[in-house]
Amino acid sequence: MAVSANRLELLQIADAVAREKSIDRGIVIAAMEDAIAKAARARYGSETDVHAEIDPKKGELRLSRHMLVVDKVENHSNQISLVDAQRANPGAQVGDTIADTLPPLEYGRIAAQSAKQVIVQKVREAERDRQYQEFKDRIGDIVNGVVKRVEYGSVIVDLGRGEAIIRRDEMLPREVFRNGDRVRAYIFDVRRETRGPQIFLSRTHPQFMAKLFAQEVPEIYDGIVEIKAVARDPGSRAKIGVISRDSSVDPVGACVGMRGSRVQAVVNELQGEKIDIIPWSPDIATFVVNALAPAEVSKVVIDEDRERIEVVVPDTNNQLSLAIGRRGQNVRLASQLTGWDIDILTEQEESERRQADFENSTRVFMESLNVDEVVGQLLASEGFTSVEELAMVDVKELAGIEGFDEETAQELQNRAREYLEQQEAELEARRKELGVEDAVKDVPGVTSKMLVKFGENDIKTVDDLAGCATDDLVGWTERKEGGEQTKFPGALDGIEISRDDAEAMIMQARVKAGWITEADLAKPTEEAEATEDQPA
Repeated sequence: MAVSANRLELLQIADAVAREKSIDRGIVIAAMEDAIAKAARARYGSETDVHAEIDPKKGELRLSRHMLVVDKVENHSNQISLVDAQRANPGAQVGDTIADTLPPLEYGRIAAQSAKQVIVQKVREAERDRQYQEFKDRIGDIVNGVVKRVEYGSVIVDLGRGEAIIRRDEMLPREVFRNGDRVRAYIFDVRRETRGPQIFLSRTHPQFMAKLFAQEVPEIYDGIVEIKAVARDPGSRAKIGVISRDSSVDPVGACVGMRGSRVQAVVNELQGEKIDIIPWSPDIATFVVNALAPAEVSKVVIDEDRERIEVVVPDTNNQLSLAIGRRGQNVRLASQLTGWDIDILTEQEESERRQADFENSTRVFMESLNVDEVVGQLLASEGFTSVEELAMVDVKELAGIEGFDEETAQELQNRAREYLEQQEAELEARRKELGVEDAVKDVPGVTSKMLVKFGENDIKTVDDLAGCATDDLVGWTERKEGGEQTKFPGALDGIEISRDDAEAMIMQARVKAGWITEADLAKPTEEAEATEDQPA
């Protein structure tokens, strides 16, 4: 009867652990088998291949020693000769494994303690794997939990079936949690680490606000209203771009709710963070104007190559301060929301800048073409901004300018080409003086001005160019605390080139240097096209 009670108790322990840790009962039984086998090996010898089996229904324990059948026995602990094996099993062959039943063991204190450690370790590993598998697919969800403890400013949250952490920088400013407080947050990352799965929560992530709106606004949950973009200055202000798939539903009104009830629920959760709800538009100019609200906009000028947009606001009613916002907050959030760099000017500043550009273009034409001020002003007023444009334009277009005839137009174009040839020769001489190799000239996209810039920045071979990053060529911007931006110039500072063109130039240099092939360049494009063709 004592044996039966022990068997029953073994299964009851396995059931209890499986329920408590929310893991499979079979994993617990397997852990017990490993623990018992390890304790048995301590009794019979570490080289002995001991296996333990627990019947999952009856709880019966069976110990066996596995022996490998060989022609010549070298290790009696885990090998058996063919002759001896065939005595027990006439059908045994070399390479087979024979199980030899072992008698039950009496486990001492040390063996029991060792077995316990094995079981605890296996159960802990199974629990960690269960947590990781459960939460890795929940990235992007909002969860509710209870604050378990606060460590060095970070908050440990009990989610019921696991623990998560909200780091100090992922909490709203001036937000304080105490043990037992309920907290709602966004799962933005789950990592498998040595000490177990780490679940990272955030209350500052832009998508946290988007998910809160989805919970408060049925139209978003149903897919009638879509959140296209979110920008946040956590704890202070946010902008959210929304669009409706149903022309009869106002996306802004749906998000605001009756007397602001829906948006107020989100604001309360975010500790009073002010939220601007903006109608999204596929037309970037319209979207930028909407994003800069409540400021009025007189005019926008778009530079698609550099993804930069210039916004002109009226001189009156302090519109410039309104558009920029306190510490640049309004324009910074609008830039994050649209994904474009935004420059803001007043009408007076724009007028002054246009006048300065006009005078600069006039001066360039006067000096490079050896013409008087009137001719320079005529060319500038017709929209020409560089000698290169003048050299490439059709002669008939030049002759069509009032006061010019075909002969004058041809002479101006000849002078423009002579000037460019002279400039090209000077750049070529400077390039050789700086020691930039001829091979760099053959990289697609590289110009003479770039070659000189390369030489001045110690980029003198194709390998040097191939080893550059995009930031090395076009520079980069870092945003410091308080929203201030610091611009770090690249090697091509002063030359108009987009990041995409700079990256393409570097990749072509890598092809020319033999680092990659043209086929390698084509792969990302093909993969992108394949992704676009897949149904959403």
